[in-house]
Amino acid sequence: MTRTTGDAPARLGPRDALRVGAAGLRSRPMRVFLSALGIAIGIAAMIGVVGISTSSRAQLQASLDRLGTNLLTAGPGRDMLGDDAKLPAEAVGMVRRMPDVESAAATAKLDDTHVYRNDHIPEGESGGISVLAADLALPRTVGLTTSAGTWLNAGTAGYPAVVLGADTAEALGVSTPNVQVWLGSQWFTVVGVLEPNQLAPELDSAALVGWDAAATRLGFDGHPTTVYTRAHKDAVPEVRDLLAATASPQAPNEVEVSRPSDALAAQDATDQAFTGLLLGLGGVALLVGGVGVANTMVISVLERRAEIGLRRSLGATRGQIRLQFLTESQLLAALGGVGGVAIGIVVTAVFAVTQGWPTVVPVWAMAGGILATLLIGGLAGLYPAVRAARLAPTEALAAP
Repeated sequence: MTRTTGDAPARLGPRDALRVGAAGLRSRPMRVFLSALGIAIGIAAMIGVVGISTSSRAQLQASLDRLGTNLLTAGPGRDMLGDDAKLPAEAVGMVRRMPDVESAAATAKLDDTHVYRNDHIPEGESGGISVLAADLALPRTVGLTTSAGTWLNAGTAGYPAVVLGADTAEALGVSTPNVQVWLGSQWFTVVGVLEPNQLAPELDSAALVGWDAAATRLGFDGHPTTVYTRAHKDAVPEVRDLLAATASPQAPNEVEVSRPSDALAAQDATDQAFTGLLLGLGGVALLVGGVGVANTMVISVLERRAEIGLRRSLGATRGQIRLQFLTESQLLAALGGVGGVAIGIVVTAVFAVTQGWPTVVPVWAMAGGILATLLIGGLAGLYPAVRAARLAPTEALAAP
């Protein structure tokens, strides 16, 4: 404490306030631990939610940077009578000639054609796997990579060869190439297995055969059902506006154009809304923790009335008593806040590592968590501090 001249009371400096407040906490470690735990749970929940959400967005952004946001798809919609429309067989060739298009490729769904692990499986148990005729340029356009084997080439595209999507390979129990599967009532040899693809998830649950093999062996009529178009990054809006008319000049209104990255962005927006809900729940937990701190401080004042009376009789002012208990309350909340931030970071890191995401915890979230606990601690300790300061020395010393 810093002394002043005359009869003025000693001034309680910042270091003295921290020392006195910490002494009050050390005298009741279990109660302090339980009270701080309530604050820590609320802060950990909020930090964990923000960290996991931010890590998820970082992973999404990394995926979009890798896959690109300049992929467009065109598919048949409905005609004037409400029936399923068809894209012209020449659609992909016409799209490739657009000046701002880097590459284009097509797939076509082969209706009533299914794939099975062998020829003994009942026909109705297809597992929802689509069989698609695929353009050789599909990997370059969509950004496909293989986890095993290779993609179709000019030599295998005309023969009974198939590439399996990631989900299809898992459903069929195939992990390596050179395995035969029963496709369209004949045997096809697996030449490759694809890695999962976020921009074209429909390919994950598909079996892809060559365009020529589909025509000669599976009755394919040559009309694509999806045209994938990779546009120049600075010309995506222009290509999107012209894609329907280019793919089907005679009926552009029957073509549906979409941008796969928009679906990912919409998913991210949904995730952010869910994150807001979880943050609200974390805030409720933090409020409950603050009530616990207030309850602890009220009990502490009641139990330490003799200490308060002794300090008052030795010259401590009401303001110093008030500062002591406010400091004690904020230290208690700060302990919970620091612990909660640490727990939140660990939870985020563990979850991100298990998902293969980068671990990202915003600095503003950590700083905000600490500041929130100090605010909660100040509010929670205000009433107990004022109550302690109002105790008269004689009344406090006379307390049992």
